[in-house]
Amino acid sequence: MSLNQTLIAELKQESANTRKMLERVPIEKNEWTPHAKSMKLGRLATHIAEVPGWITMMLTTPELDLAAGTMKSTVAATHEELLAIFDSKLEGAITALENASAEDFEKSWILMMGEHVIYDLPRAAFIRTLGYSHLIHHRGQLSVYLRLLDVPVPGVYGPTADDAR
Repeated sequence: MSLNQTLIAELKQESANTRKMLERVPIEKNEWTPHAKSMKLGRLATHIAEVPGWITMMLTTPELDLAAGTMKSTVAATHEELLAIFDSKLEGAITALENASAEDFEKSWILMMGEHVIYDLPRAAFIRTLGYSHLIHHRGQLSVYLRLLDVPVPGVYGPTADDAR
């Protein structure tokens, strides 16, 4: 199996689990946060929905300068909007992965803050960290938010206490 197909299979598996979590977000509680230093629920959920778009960005641009201010924070106002963002970003990521060559995965991608280089890694490494691991990390946060709001948490890698026994 090619690297493209391996990454696509993993992304589809993780995205199915992520979508189950996003479907349960109580949009009416978008402003809720478990702590003053935490993201609000609506921003966290929308950020998760946007993360697959980072995979597309990593495969189609040479770098991201966080100081440039091109990353805009949004909050989905409805379930339909939240899931549409996720589905659109996921579709774009899958297309970008399908179209990437082996050489594309080896090319460097740079994350920077102005002149300061935060990371300079091969694209394949960035896809796994800022794409997949980042998505999984925030999905874990969302599962805690759902639990604290007494929303049934869907199983991801196995059943949760909310799944029928």
